[in-house]
Amino acid sequence: MNIVLSRDSQVRGMENTVSNAEKYFGQFCSLLAAYTRKTARLRDKADQLVRQLVDFANTETPELRAAVRSFAEDLAKVQDYRQAEVERLETKVVTPLKLYGAQIKQTRAEIKKFKRVRNNEIKQLEKLEKLRQKSPSDRQMISQAETRVQRASVDASRTTQQLEETIDTFQKQKLKDLQKIFSDFITIEMVFHAKAVEVYSSAFQALENYDLERDLEDFRAKMRGVYGLYDPRPLTDTAPSLASLGSLAGQSAESPIRNQRKEEEASEDDSTDEDPVEDLRGQRQGLHQ
Repeated sequence: MNIVLSRDSQVRGMENTVSNAEKYFGQFCSLLAAYTRKTARLRDKADQLVRQLVDFANTETPELRAAVRSFAEDLAKVQDYRQAEVERLETKVVTPLKLYGAQIKQTRAEIKKFKRVRNNEIKQLEKLEKLRQKSPSDRQMISQAETRVQRASVDASRTTQQLEETIDTFQKQKLKDLQKIFSDFITIEMVFHAKAVEVYSSAFQALENYDLERDLEDFRAKMRGVYGLYDPRPLTDTAPSLASLGSLAGQSAESPIRNQRKEEEASEDDSTDEDPVEDLRGQRQGLHQ
């Protein structure tokens, strides 16, 4: 009976091993899947930012237009790397964790099989004990009961050994997989961030080299060209009235650029933050060219 109790304690330890793996690997899978989805959503938002930067650049002065378009191109490159990051996380991290569901199910089936064999051993031992107490002189019945106990014990020993090997293999594989999955996770993240830092450094340098003064000179020259259309001489009777100047200023305020910005703001108000984002992979390729 002591052997049976020892096996019972042993199988509880095995069950705890499987239960812990099921609990924590399930949590890892859920969290890392959410992490991957968040990364994909970040990629989509950055895609939106790239599109807006390009639209903005097309409305600006030459130097700023070139700087912003270069920045947008670098940001788009980072999103290409982030797309690769998402795909690798799904393949090398999330999917292997999902596979543990089947492994745990199979291991639990082995434990369940062992429990049936162990319960049969306990049942045969109880029958033998009752028979010895009820009919101690019936040697034939007692001998048959002892034979059944012996067979049940052999089955339990064999099943225990098989289960030990199964759990040992499960534990070894679990440790190896845990090491590989998180090593892959760290490698994927390091590769992405290394490439992103390289591109961001280039983008930062391009923004640093932006010639603000040259753009200001170009802007001022254009403004002088516009205002130079007016005669700077003192007003005479033939000059337009103050009322007509005010009317002209009002018309100037409603320039095409102002109207365009109003239309863009109205368009943004109609949209929501959670609208689906179109895939910009094709647009990125066009931007890189």
